[in-house]
Amino acid sequence: MVTRGFVGRPGNSDQSTRLPPGQHVVTDFPILSAAPTPRISAEDWTFTLKVGPRPVAKWNWAEFNALPQTKMTRDIHCVTTWSKLNTFWEGVLIDDILAAANLEAPTAYTLAHSYGGYSTNLPVADLLVGKAMVATRYAGQPLAAEHGGPARLLVPHLYFWKSAKWVNALQFTERDELGFWELRGYHHYGDPWREQRYTND
Repeated sequence: MVTRGFVGRPGNSDQSTRLPPGQHVVTDFPILSAAPTPRISAEDWTFTLKVGPRPVAKWNWAEFNALPQTKMTRDIHCVTTWSKLNTFWEGVLIDDILAAANLEAPTAYTLAHSYGGYSTNLPVADLLVGKAMVATRYAGQPLAAEHGGPARLLVPHLYFWKSAKWVNALQFTERDELGFWELRGYHHYGDPWREQRYTND
């Protein structure tokens, strides 16, 4: 198993400089969902990589967990104004998923899809070079269903709704196609440092 470690904002321990505008620190891990929590067993979980509507690679749980594993410590920021510092995740970088599929990103945009019908749009540039992973463990434990287990997307530099829970596919799209919350008035990008919470922010 290949293990790599990443940490956020090295050398910066001052909470005030780690908090985006309008955020406050919490010590618990709030649970927010748009719908009831899907209960997907590891045996039933799959992850598919798509180019447009065409599947180009697919992994079951065992196959996915045989891919190179990475550890990542990051601050996370929810659009509802809470932030949690130094969260510890393990999973597979998007870079390593593409490498396993022998694929270079063919478009500039993606849609992440989840069990339960959720989706969110992300530029490819925000997923590569160690910026994002499909996380399967949190704080040293298997990811709980309430927090998106068995696997969720983790894109910690954007508001946390972009880190889609219960993720099961990543689809490359020719244009920036809005996802579930983006169609309902949330910002299409969601940079917490620019307070991009809603459409016109």
